[in-house]
Amino acid sequence: MILLNSAESRELDRLSQQKYGVPSYSLMTRAGESVADALMRVFASAAAGGILAIAGKGNNGGDAFVAARKLHQSGAIVRAALLGNAGDLKGDAQRAHSDFVAAGAQVIAIASEADLDAVLHYAPGVVIDGIFGTGLNSEVRGLPRAAIEKINSLEAPVVAVDIASGVDSDTGGIMGVAVQAAMTVSFGCAKVGHMSFPGAGYCGELRIFDIGFAPRAIEEVAARARFVTADEVSRFAEPRPMNSHKGMYGHPMVIAASLGKSGAALLASRGALRMGAGLVTAAVPACVQPIVAAGQAELMTEPIADRDGHFDGERAGAALSTLLAGKDALIVGPGMGLHADTQRLMEWIITEASDSKLPILIDADGLNVLAQLGCERLKSARGAFVLTPHPGEAARLLGVSTKEINANRVGAARRLSERTGASVLLKGARSVIADTGGELYINSTGNPGMSTPGMGDALSGIVGALMARHLSPLDALVFGVFIHGYAADRVAERMGRVGYLAGDVIDELPAALQALTS
Repeated sequence: MILLNSAESRELDRLSQQKYGVPSYSLMTRAGESVADALMRVFASAAAGGILAIAGKGNNGGDAFVAARKLHQSGAIVRAALLGNAGDLKGDAQRAHSDFVAAGAQVIAIASEADLDAVLHYAPGVVIDGIFGTGLNSEVRGLPRAAIEKINSLEAPVVAVDIASGVDSDTGGIMGVAVQAAMTVSFGCAKVGHMSFPGAGYCGELRIFDIGFAPRAIEEVAARARFVTADEVSRFAEPRPMNSHKGMYGHPMVIAASLGKSGAALLASRGALRMGAGLVTAAVPACVQPIVAAGQAELMTEPIADRDGHFDGERAGAALSTLLAGKDALIVGPGMGLHADTQRLMEWIITEASDSKLPILIDADGLNVLAQLGCERLKSARGAFVLTPHPGEAARLLGVSTKEINANRVGAARRLSERTGASVLLKGARSVIADTGGELYINSTGNPGMSTPGMGDALSGIVGALMARHLSPLDALVFGVFIHGYAADRVAERMGRVGYLAGDVIDELPAALQALTS
Protein backbone atom coordinates (compact mmCIF):
# COMPACT_ATOMS: atom_id res chain seq x y z
CA MET A 1 0.00 0.00 0.00
CA ILE A 2 1.47 3.35 -0.98
CA LEU A 3 1.82 6.05 1.65
CA LEU A 4 1.94 9.77 0.91
CA ASN A 5 3.74 12.55 2.72
CA SER A 6 2.42 16.12 2.84
CA ALA A 7 4.28 17.28 -0.28
CA GLU A 8 3.00 14.30 -2.27
CA SER A 9 -0.53 14.93 -1.00
CA ARG A 10 -0.35 18.52 -2.25
CA GLU A 11 1.03 17.34 -5.59
CA LEU A 12 -1.79 14.82 -5.95
CA ASP A 13 -4.29 17.65 -5.41
CA ARG A 14 -2.48 19.93 -7.86
CA LEU A 15 -2.13 17.36 -10.64
CA SER A 16 -5.73 16.16 -10.32
CA GLN A 17 -7.04 19.71 -10.56
CA GLN A 18 -4.66 21.47 -12.94
CA LYS A 19 -3.59 18.67 -15.26
CA TYR A 20 -6.58 16.35 -15.24
CA GLY A 21 -9.40 18.84 -14.70
CA VAL A 22 -10.90 17.53 -11.47
CA PRO A 23 -12.69 20.50 -9.82
CA SER A 24 -11.21 21.28 -6.42
CA TYR A 25 -14.59 21.77 -4.78
CA SER A 26 -15.70 18.42 -6.13
CA LEU A 27 -12.81 16.81 -4.22
CA MET A 28 -13.75 18.71 -1.05
CA THR A 29 -17.40 17.77 -1.39
CA ARG A 30 -16.64 14.09 -1.77
CA ALA A 31 -14.18 14.23 1.11
CA GLY A 32 -16.68 15.81 3.47
CA GLU A 33 -19.46 13.50 2.40
CA SER A 34 -17.18 10.51 3.02
CA VAL A 35 -16.61 11.74 6.56
CA ALA A 36 -20.34 12.09 7.14
CA ASP A 37 -21.09 8.63 5.71
CA ALA A 38 -18.37 6.94 7.78
CA LEU A 39 -19.49 8.72 10.94
CA MET A 40 -23.10 7.59 10.60
CA ARG A 41 -22.06 4.07 9.65
CA VAL A 42 -19.97 3.61 12.79
CA PHE A 43 -21.26 6.09 15.36
CA ALA A 44 -24.98 6.46 14.54
CA SER A 45 -26.01 5.73 18.12
CA ALA A 46 -23.59 8.26 19.61
CA ALA A 47 -24.54 10.81 16.93
CA ALA A 48 -28.08 10.86 18.31
CA GLY A 49 -26.61 12.93 21.16
CA GLY A 50 -25.55 15.62 18.70
CA ILE A 51 -22.54 16.21 16.49
CA LEU A 52 -20.00 19.00 16.92
CA ALA A 53 -17.73 19.84 13.97
CA ILE A 54 -14.68 21.90 14.95
CA ALA A 55 -13.05 23.47 11.90
CA GLY A 56 -9.79 25.23 11.30
CA LYS A 57 -9.27 27.93 8.69
CA GLY A 58 -7.81 25.70 5.95
CA ASN A 59 -9.22 23.13 3.57
CA ASN A 60 -9.40 20.54 6.34
CA GLY A 61 -11.95 22.83 7.97
CA GLY A 62 -13.76 23.07 4.63
CA ASP A 63 -14.05 19.26 4.56
CA ALA A 64 -15.53 19.40 8.06
CA PHE A 65 -18.12 21.99 6.98
CA VAL A 66 -19.18 19.78 4.06
CA ALA A 67 -19.53 16.82 6.43
CA ALA A 68 -21.56 18.93 8.86
CA ARG A 69 -23.84 20.18 6.06
CA LYS A 70 -24.61 16.68 4.84
CA LEU A 71 -25.31 15.49 8.37
CA HIS A 72 -27.53 18.53 9.01
CA GLN A 73 -29.47 17.93 5.81
CA SER A 74 -29.98 14.29 6.76
CA GLY A 75 -31.71 15.37 9.98
CA ALA A 76 -28.87 15.02 12.49
CA ILE A 77 -28.39 17.56 15.27
CA VAL A 78 -25.23 19.37 14.19
CA ARG A 79 -23.30 22.35 15.50
CA ALA A 80 -20.19 23.77 13.84
CA ALA A 81 -17.45 25.85 15.45
CA LEU A 82 -14.76 27.75 13.56
CA LEU A 83 -11.42 28.50 15.21
CA GLY A 84 -11.29 32.05 13.94
CA ASN A 85 -13.60 34.27 11.92
CA ALA A 86 -15.45 33.56 8.70
CA GLY A 87 -13.52 36.41 7.09
CA ASP A 88 -10.32 34.40 7.53
CA LEU A 89 -11.56 31.66 5.19
CA LYS A 90 -10.55 31.51 1.54
CA GLY A 91 -11.32 29.54 -1.58
CA ASP A 92 -13.08 26.21 -1.19
CA ALA A 93 -13.10 26.43 2.60
CA GLN A 94 -15.02 29.70 2.37
CA ARG A 95 -17.46 28.17 -0.10
CA ALA A 96 -18.03 25.14 2.17
CA HIS A 97 -18.72 27.47 5.08
CA SER A 98 -21.21 29.48 3.01
CA ASP A 99 -22.98 26.33 1.81
CA PHE A 100 -23.32 25.14 5.41
CA VAL A 101 -24.86 28.46 6.48
CA ALA A 102 -27.10 28.48 3.39
CA ALA A 103 -28.45 25.09 4.46
CA GLY A 104 -29.92 26.80 7.53
CA ALA A 105 -27.17 25.94 10.01
CA GLN A 106 -25.15 28.23 12.23
CA VAL A 107 -21.39 28.52 12.70
CA ILE A 108 -20.04 29.59 16.08
CA ALA A 109 -16.87 31.70 15.87
CA ILE A 110 -14.28 30.69 18.49
CA ALA A 111 -11.93 33.47 19.54
CA SER A 112 -11.01 32.38 23.07
CA GLU A 113 -10.93 29.46 25.46
CA ALA A 114 -14.08 30.86 27.04
CA ASP A 115 -15.79 30.47 23.66
CA LEU A 116 -14.55 26.87 23.52
CA ASP A 117 -15.93 26.15 26.96
CA ALA A 118 -19.28 27.58 25.95
CA VAL A 119 -19.44 25.39 22.85
CA LEU A 120 -18.46 22.28 24.78
CA HIS A 121 -20.80 22.99 27.70
CA TYR A 122 -23.39 20.76 26.09
CA ALA A 123 -21.29 17.67 25.58
CA PRO A 124 -21.65 16.35 22.00
CA GLY A 125 -22.24 12.72 21.15
CA VAL A 126 -19.60 12.80 18.37
CA VAL A 127 -16.90 15.32 17.45
CA ILE A 128 -15.57 15.95 13.93
CA ASP A 129 -11.94 17.08 14.03
CA GLY A 130 -11.30 19.43 11.11
CA ILE A 131 -8.69 21.66 12.76
CA PHE A 132 -5.52 20.73 10.86
CA GLY A 133 -4.80 18.49 7.91
CA THR A 134 -1.65 17.07 6.38
CA GLY A 135 -0.04 20.48 5.94
CA LEU A 136 0.75 21.05 9.62
CA ASN A 137 4.49 21.71 9.94
CA SER A 138 5.02 23.34 13.34
CA GLU A 139 4.14 22.72 16.96
CA VAL A 140 0.49 23.29 17.86
CA ARG A 141 0.09 26.33 20.10
CA GLY A 142 -2.51 28.80 21.34
CA LEU A 143 -6.20 28.33 20.69
CA PRO A 144 -5.83 25.21 18.48
CA ARG A 145 -3.82 23.53 21.25
CA ALA A 146 -6.50 24.39 23.79
CA ALA A 147 -9.17 23.03 21.43
CA ILE A 148 -7.33 19.74 20.99
CA GLU A 149 -6.81 19.34 24.73
CA LYS A 150 -10.50 20.03 25.42
CA ILE A 151 -11.59 17.61 22.68
CA ASN A 152 -9.44 14.91 24.25
CA SER A 153 -11.06 15.55 27.63
CA LEU A 154 -14.50 14.65 26.25
CA GLU A 155 -15.94 11.16 26.37
CA ALA A 156 -17.36 11.49 22.85
CA PRO A 157 -15.71 9.57 19.98
CA VAL A 158 -13.78 11.79 17.57
CA VAL A 159 -13.78 11.39 13.79
CA ALA A 160 -10.66 13.01 12.32
CA VAL A 161 -10.73 14.49 8.83
CA ASP A 162 -7.76 13.12 6.81
CA ILE A 163 -5.41 12.88 9.82
CA ALA A 164 -5.79 13.52 13.54
CA SER A 165 -4.93 17.18 14.14
CA GLY A 166 -1.45 17.49 15.61
CA VAL A 167 -0.02 14.37 13.95
CA ASP A 168 2.82 15.02 11.52
CA SER A 169 1.68 13.34 8.31
CA ASP A 170 5.28 12.89 7.15
CA THR A 171 6.56 11.04 10.20
CA GLY A 172 3.81 10.17 12.67
CA GLY A 173 5.42 12.51 15.19
CA ILE A 174 3.22 14.52 17.55
CA MET A 175 3.43 18.29 17.08
CA GLY A 176 3.15 19.11 20.76
CA VAL A 177 -0.37 17.73 21.18
CA ALA A 178 -2.71 15.70 18.98
CA VAL A 179 -6.36 14.71 18.81
CA GLN A 180 -7.03 11.18 20.03
CA ALA A 181 -9.36 10.00 17.28
CA ALA A 182 -11.61 6.96 17.39
CA MET A 183 -11.68 6.95 13.59
CA THR A 184 -9.77 8.75 10.86
CA VAL A 185 -11.29 9.21 7.42
CA SER A 186 -8.61 9.85 4.79
CA PHE A 187 -8.77 10.35 1.07
CA GLY A 188 -7.18 8.61 -1.89
CA CYS A 189 -4.16 7.16 -0.11
CA ALA A 190 -3.02 6.58 3.45
CA LYS A 191 -0.36 8.90 4.85
CA VAL A 192 2.94 7.99 6.50
CA GLY A 193 1.69 9.54 9.74
CA HIS A 194 -1.26 7.14 9.83
CA MET A 195 1.02 4.11 9.98
CA SER A 196 4.07 5.11 12.00
CA PHE A 197 4.01 5.42 15.78
CA PRO A 198 3.36 7.49 17.77
CA GLY A 199 0.90 8.99 15.27
CA ALA A 200 -0.57 5.58 14.45
CA GLY A 201 -1.82 5.42 18.02
CA TYR A 202 -3.88 8.60 17.54
CA CYS A 203 -5.70 7.58 14.34
CA GLY A 204 -8.12 5.02 15.69
CA GLU A 205 -9.77 3.01 12.93
CA LEU A 206 -8.45 4.20 9.56
CA ARG A 207 -10.80 4.35 6.57
CA ILE A 208 -9.59 5.40 3.12
CA PHE A 209 -12.10 6.74 0.57
CA ASP A 210 -11.74 7.32 -3.16
CA ILE A 211 -12.89 10.89 -3.66
CA GLY A 212 -12.05 11.19 -7.34
CA PHE A 213 -8.33 11.91 -7.58
CA ALA A 214 -7.14 11.27 -11.13
CA PRO A 215 -5.60 7.75 -11.26
CA ARG A 216 -2.77 9.04 -13.44
CA ALA A 217 -2.04 11.74 -10.91
CA ILE A 218 -1.53 9.08 -8.25
CA GLU A 219 0.92 7.30 -10.55
CA GLU A 220 2.78 10.51 -11.34
CA VAL A 221 3.23 11.40 -7.69
CA ALA A 222 5.45 8.29 -7.46
CA ALA A 223 5.24 7.91 -3.69
CA ARG A 224 8.46 6.66 -2.05
CA ALA A 225 6.85 5.12 1.06
CA ARG A 226 4.86 1.91 1.45
CA PHE A 227 2.99 0.03 4.15
CA VAL A 228 4.18 -3.57 3.91
CA THR A 229 1.39 -6.12 3.62
CA ALA A 230 1.27 -9.70 2.37
CA ASP A 231 0.56 -8.50 -1.16
CA GLU A 232 3.85 -6.57 -1.11
CA VAL A 233 6.03 -9.55 -0.19
CA SER A 234 4.33 -12.72 -1.44
CA ARG A 235 6.56 -12.71 -4.53
CA PHE A 236 9.54 -13.43 -2.26
CA ALA A 237 7.92 -16.63 -0.96
CA GLU A 238 7.42 -18.47 -4.25
CA PRO A 239 7.63 -22.28 -4.03
CA ARG A 240 10.97 -23.87 -4.80
CA PRO A 241 11.49 -25.87 -7.97
CA MET A 242 11.48 -29.65 -7.64
CA ASN A 243 15.15 -29.92 -8.65
CA SER A 244 16.39 -27.75 -5.79
CA HIS A 245 19.62 -28.31 -3.88
CA LYS A 246 21.11 -26.53 -0.89
CA GLY A 247 23.70 -24.72 -2.98
CA MET A 248 20.90 -22.65 -4.49
CA TYR A 249 19.84 -20.97 -1.27
CA GLY A 250 22.83 -19.17 0.13
CA HIS A 251 25.35 -19.59 2.91
CA PRO A 252 25.33 -16.88 5.61
CA MET A 253 27.94 -16.80 8.37
CA VAL A 254 26.93 -15.72 11.86
CA ILE A 255 29.71 -14.00 13.83
CA ALA A 256 28.32 -13.86 17.35
CA ALA A 257 28.28 -14.93 21.00
CA SER A 258 30.47 -14.78 24.08
CA LEU A 259 30.55 -16.78 27.29
CA GLY A 260 27.04 -16.78 28.74
CA LYS A 261 25.49 -15.54 25.48
CA SER A 262 25.78 -18.59 23.27
CA GLY A 263 22.00 -18.48 22.79
CA ALA A 264 22.32 -15.33 20.67
CA ALA A 265 24.37 -17.21 18.07
CA LEU A 266 21.99 -20.14 18.17
CA LEU A 267 18.88 -18.02 17.69
CA ALA A 268 20.39 -16.08 14.78
CA SER A 269 21.61 -19.31 13.18
CA ARG A 270 18.30 -21.11 13.69
CA GLY A 271 16.48 -18.11 12.25
CA ALA A 272 18.62 -18.38 9.12
CA LEU A 273 18.09 -22.15 8.87
CA ARG A 274 14.32 -21.95 9.30
CA MET A 275 14.21 -19.15 6.74
CA GLY A 276 15.58 -21.64 4.25
CA ALA A 277 19.29 -20.89 4.00
CA GLY A 278 21.09 -23.69 2.17
CA LEU A 279 23.95 -23.75 4.68
CA VAL A 280 24.69 -21.76 7.83
CA THR A 281 28.01 -21.39 9.63
CA ALA A 282 28.31 -19.97 13.13
CA ALA A 283 31.74 -18.52 13.85
CA VAL A 284 31.90 -18.17 17.63
CA PRO A 285 34.52 -17.87 20.38
CA ALA A 286 36.19 -21.23 20.95
CA CYS A 287 34.95 -21.37 24.54
CA VAL A 288 31.29 -21.52 23.46
CA GLN A 289 31.69 -23.51 20.24
CA PRO A 290 30.78 -26.87 21.86
CA ILE A 291 27.60 -25.35 23.31
CA VAL A 292 26.53 -23.86 19.99
CA ALA A 293 27.39 -27.04 18.06
CA ALA A 294 25.34 -29.13 20.47
CA GLY A 295 22.41 -26.75 20.24
CA GLN A 296 21.63 -27.28 16.55
CA ALA A 297 22.68 -30.41 14.69
CA GLU A 298 22.16 -28.87 11.25
CA LEU A 299 24.47 -25.95 11.98
CA MET A 300 28.15 -25.81 11.02
CA THR A 301 30.34 -24.15 13.64
CA GLU A 302 33.84 -22.69 13.63
CA PRO A 303 35.79 -22.03 16.85
CA ILE A 304 37.48 -18.63 16.70
CA ALA A 305 40.36 -17.43 18.85
CA ASP A 306 39.02 -16.15 22.17
CA ARG A 307 40.16 -14.40 25.32
CA ASP A 308 38.36 -14.21 28.67
CA GLY A 309 35.16 -15.60 27.19
CA HIS A 310 34.89 -13.41 24.10
CA PHE A 311 36.51 -13.01 20.68
CA ASP A 312 40.21 -12.21 20.78
CA GLY A 313 40.24 -8.94 18.88
CA GLU A 314 43.87 -9.33 17.76
CA ARG A 315 43.56 -12.85 16.35
CA ALA A 316 39.90 -13.29 15.46
CA GLY A 317 40.09 -11.28 12.24
CA ALA A 318 42.78 -13.46 10.74
CA ALA A 319 40.84 -16.61 11.61
CA LEU A 320 37.61 -15.23 10.20
CA SER A 321 39.23 -14.04 6.97
CA THR A 322 39.92 -17.65 6.00
CA LEU A 323 36.21 -18.43 6.33
CA LEU A 324 34.84 -15.72 4.02
CA ALA A 325 35.29 -17.76 0.84
CA GLY A 326 32.08 -19.47 -0.15
CA LYS A 327 29.89 -17.36 2.09
CA ASP A 328 27.11 -15.13 0.78
CA ALA A 329 26.40 -12.81 3.72
CA LEU A 330 27.66 -11.97 7.20
CA ILE A 331 25.53 -11.53 10.34
CA VAL A 332 27.57 -9.75 13.00
CA GLY A 333 26.95 -8.78 16.59
CA PRO A 334 24.46 -10.83 18.62
CA GLY A 335 25.83 -11.58 22.08
CA MET A 336 29.42 -10.53 21.30
CA GLY A 337 29.69 -8.33 24.37
CA LEU A 338 31.17 -4.85 24.79
CA HIS A 339 34.94 -5.15 25.12
CA ALA A 340 38.02 -3.52 23.64
CA ASP A 341 38.46 -6.82 21.79
CA THR A 342 35.01 -6.43 20.25
CA GLN A 343 35.99 -2.97 19.07
CA ARG A 344 39.05 -4.43 17.34
CA LEU A 345 36.92 -7.12 15.72
CA MET A 346 34.44 -4.51 14.48
CA GLU A 347 37.35 -2.52 13.06
CA TRP A 348 38.26 -5.61 11.06
CA ILE A 349 34.64 -6.01 9.91
CA ILE A 350 34.49 -2.42 8.69
CA THR A 351 37.92 -2.16 7.10
CA GLU A 352 38.70 -5.68 5.86
CA ALA A 353 35.66 -7.96 5.85
CA SER A 354 33.78 -5.34 3.85
CA ASP A 355 36.43 -5.69 1.12
CA SER A 356 34.95 -9.11 0.41
CA LYS A 357 31.88 -7.27 -0.95
CA LEU A 358 29.66 -9.58 1.08
CA PRO A 359 26.56 -7.84 2.45
CA ILE A 360 27.01 -7.38 6.19
CA LEU A 361 24.20 -7.15 8.75
CA ILE A 362 25.17 -5.58 12.08
CA ASP A 363 22.93 -6.08 15.11
CA ALA A 364 22.91 -5.92 18.91
CA ASP A 365 26.38 -5.60 20.49
CA GLY A 366 27.83 -4.95 17.05
CA LEU A 367 25.71 -1.79 16.86
CA ASN A 368 26.70 -0.63 20.33
CA VAL A 369 30.37 -1.02 19.48
CA LEU A 370 29.79 0.74 16.16
CA ALA A 371 28.36 3.67 18.13
CA GLN A 372 31.62 3.83 20.09
CA LEU A 373 33.68 3.78 16.90
CA GLY A 374 31.47 6.33 15.10
CA CYS A 375 28.79 5.02 12.76
CA GLU A 376 29.83 7.49 10.02
CA ARG A 377 32.77 5.21 9.29
CA LEU A 378 30.48 2.83 7.43
CA LYS A 379 29.97 5.40 4.70
CA SER A 380 33.55 4.99 3.45
CA ALA A 381 33.59 1.18 3.80
CA ARG A 382 33.14 -1.11 0.84
CA GLY A 383 30.20 -3.43 0.43
CA ALA A 384 26.61 -3.12 1.55
CA PHE A 385 25.76 -2.74 5.22
CA VAL A 386 22.44 -3.38 6.93
CA LEU A 387 21.75 -2.06 10.44
CA THR A 388 18.91 -3.42 12.59
CA PRO A 389 18.78 -1.32 15.80
CA HIS A 390 16.07 -1.12 18.39
CA PRO A 391 15.35 2.44 19.60
CA GLY A 392 18.00 2.34 22.34
CA GLU A 393 20.70 1.23 19.91
CA ALA A 394 19.59 3.81 17.36
CA ALA A 395 19.84 6.48 20.06
CA ARG A 396 23.44 5.51 20.80
CA LEU A 397 24.32 5.49 17.11
CA LEU A 398 22.84 8.96 16.55
CA GLY A 399 23.92 10.42 19.88
CA VAL A 400 20.41 11.33 21.03
CA SER A 401 17.94 10.04 23.62
CA THR A 402 15.68 7.05 23.11
CA LYS A 403 12.74 9.40 23.68
CA GLU A 404 13.84 11.45 20.66
CA ILE A 405 14.05 8.31 18.53
CA ASN A 406 10.55 7.18 19.48
CA ALA A 407 9.11 10.67 18.95
CA ASN A 408 10.08 10.55 15.25
CA ARG A 409 10.86 6.99 14.21
CA VAL A 410 10.69 7.73 10.49
CA GLY A 411 13.09 10.65 10.80
CA ALA A 412 15.47 8.63 12.97
CA ALA A 413 15.66 5.74 10.51
CA ARG A 414 16.26 8.14 7.64
CA ARG A 415 18.97 10.06 9.51
CA LEU A 416 20.79 6.87 10.41
CA SER A 417 20.66 5.64 6.82
CA GLU A 418 21.97 8.98 5.53
CA ARG A 419 24.74 9.09 8.13
CA THR A 420 25.99 5.55 7.48
CA GLY A 421 25.09 4.84 3.86
CA ALA A 422 23.42 1.66 5.12
CA SER A 423 19.94 0.22 4.79
CA VAL A 424 18.35 0.63 8.22
CA LEU A 425 15.63 -1.21 10.09
CA LEU A 426 14.40 0.58 13.21
CA LYS A 427 12.71 -2.18 15.18
CA GLY A 428 9.60 -1.84 17.30
CA ALA A 429 5.86 -1.59 16.75
CA ARG A 430 5.40 -0.82 13.03
CA SER A 431 9.11 -1.28 12.30
CA VAL A 432 10.50 1.34 9.93
CA ILE A 433 12.89 0.62 7.06
CA ALA A 434 14.85 3.42 5.39
CA ASP A 435 17.24 3.21 2.47
CA THR A 436 19.79 5.62 1.06
CA GLY A 437 17.72 5.91 -2.11
CA GLY A 438 14.97 7.66 -0.14
CA GLU A 439 12.59 4.71 0.00
CA LEU A 440 10.65 4.11 3.20
CA TYR A 441 8.73 1.05 4.36
CA ILE A 442 6.56 0.61 7.45
CA ASN A 443 5.81 -2.96 8.51
CA SER A 444 2.28 -4.13 9.22
CA THR A 445 2.92 -7.36 11.15
CA GLY A 446 3.85 -8.16 14.75
CA ASN A 447 2.28 -7.90 18.18
CA PRO A 448 3.19 -6.98 21.78
CA GLY A 449 4.15 -10.56 22.62
CA MET A 450 7.35 -10.06 20.63
CA SER A 451 8.70 -7.98 23.53
CA THR A 452 10.79 -10.90 24.76
CA PRO A 453 14.49 -11.90 24.65
CA GLY A 454 16.03 -13.14 21.44
CA MET A 455 13.53 -11.75 18.94
CA GLY A 456 16.15 -9.44 17.44
CA ASP A 457 18.67 -12.27 17.16
CA ALA A 458 16.11 -14.37 15.29
CA LEU A 459 15.33 -11.46 12.96
CA SER A 460 19.00 -10.90 12.16
CA GLY A 461 19.29 -14.52 11.07
CA ILE A 462 16.13 -14.28 8.96
CA VAL A 463 17.31 -11.16 7.14
CA GLY A 464 20.85 -12.55 6.77
CA ALA A 465 19.47 -15.68 5.13
CA LEU A 466 17.58 -13.56 2.62
CA MET A 467 20.68 -11.47 1.85
CA ALA A 468 22.58 -14.74 1.31
CA ARG A 469 19.96 -15.62 -1.31
CA HIS A 470 21.05 -12.42 -3.08
CA LEU A 471 18.00 -10.34 -2.30
CA SER A 472 18.98 -6.70 -2.12
CA PRO A 473 19.51 -5.41 1.43
CA LEU A 474 16.29 -3.41 1.13
CA ASP A 475 14.22 -6.35 -0.12
CA ALA A 476 15.75 -8.63 2.54
CA LEU A 477 14.75 -6.20 5.27
CA VAL A 478 11.23 -5.69 3.93
CA PHE A 479 10.50 -9.40 3.56
CA GLY A 480 12.44 -10.41 6.66
CA VAL A 481 10.70 -8.08 9.07
CA PHE A 482 7.30 -8.90 7.56
CA ILE A 483 7.68 -12.69 7.82
CA HIS A 484 9.15 -12.40 11.32
CA GLY A 485 6.09 -10.46 12.51
CA TYR A 486 3.72 -12.64 10.49
CA ALA A 487 5.08 -15.80 12.10
CA ALA A 488 4.75 -14.13 15.52
CA ASP A 489 1.13 -13.21 14.78
CA ARG A 490 0.40 -16.84 13.92
CA VAL A 491 2.04 -18.02 17.14
CA ALA A 492 0.11 -15.43 19.19
CA GLU A 493 -3.16 -16.55 17.65
CA ARG A 494 -2.43 -20.13 18.66
CA MET A 495 -0.66 -19.66 22.02
CA GLY A 496 -1.77 -16.25 23.24
CA ARG A 497 -0.07 -12.84 23.10
CA VAL A 498 2.05 -13.21 26.23
CA GLY A 499 4.69 -15.82 27.03
CA TYR A 500 5.67 -17.26 23.67
CA LEU A 501 9.39 -17.23 22.87
CA ALA A 502 11.70 -16.29 20.03
CA GLY A 503 12.21 -19.99 19.37
CA ASP A 504 8.46 -20.45 18.89
CA VAL A 505 8.51 -17.77 16.19
CA ILE A 506 11.51 -19.35 14.49
CA ASP A 507 9.78 -22.73 14.42
CA GLU A 508 6.67 -21.13 12.88
CA LEU A 509 8.60 -19.73 9.89
CA PRO A 510 8.08 -22.71 7.52
CA ALA A 511 4.31 -22.66 8.06
CA ALA A 512 4.23 -18.87 7.71
CA LEU A 513 6.11 -19.07 4.42
CA GLN A 514 3.74 -21.77 3.20
CA ALA A 515 0.72 -19.66 4.14
CA LEU A 516 2.01 -16.77 2.02
CA THR A 517 2.04 -18.95 -1.09
CA SER A 518 -1.29 -20.73 -0.60
